[in-house]
Amino acid sequence: MSRPLTARQQNVFDFIVKTMGEFGYPPTRAEIAKALGFRSPNAAEEHLRALERKGVIRIIRNTSRGIRLPNQEMTEPADSLASAPANNELPSVGLPVIGEVAAGSPILAAEHIDRYCPLPAEYFTPKADYLLRVRGLSMKDVGILEGDLLAVHRTERVRDGQIVVARLEDEVTVKRFKRQGHQVTLLAENADFAPIEIDLRTQALDIEGVGVGVIRGGNGQALG
Repeated sequence: MSRPLTARQQNVFDFIVKTMGEFGYPPTRAEIAKALGFRSPNAAEEHLRALERKGVIRIIRNTSRGIRLPNQEMTEPADSLASAPANNELPSVGLPVIGEVAAGSPILAAEHIDRYCPLPAEYFTPKADYLLRVRGLSMKDVGILEGDLLAVHRTERVRDGQIVVARLEDEVTVKRFKRQGHQVTLLAENADFAPIEIDLRTQALDIEGVGVGVIRGGNGQALG
């Protein structure tokens, strides 16, 4: 018989079960730390190791969401872990929802994915590749508000007037695109925000994609 869990270990275990029940996959260490008020993901890792020693979870090493429950061990095929994606990304069960993007890292890196939204890519035209959670009100005059999910089609080819997801000096921003020769202007749709001027001869600008729709408040109410 396994040793009883401490109150904190029980909180961690309950959060794992809740997350898996709601989203179909386990939380990351960072998500556990944030939800339960730990100072760092390392504290969450210590609790996970304690839970593993007590036999209530199994940890899959070198994966950001490598947590398994005992009942999964009985129902998963024996080779299910061997066939998991090598890049540790979550299994695709809809469009990935991108939260905070770390400077300099790929926008679709696994650590940026908050969850998956059960909405087909083909709901949007052209199809969406991911949903980006909007921060701030710089695009409010076209109905893109704080907390909305912007559906994004991945492409580097954009036309004047399109709403783009742009990376400028490691910062990802949503703006309206305008280009004249080597000069690019990223325009906000809010008079309180000044345009961002970029000289392509001296500044790096990467286009991550174009906006193809909005989900109001991230609650699943899609706007074409």
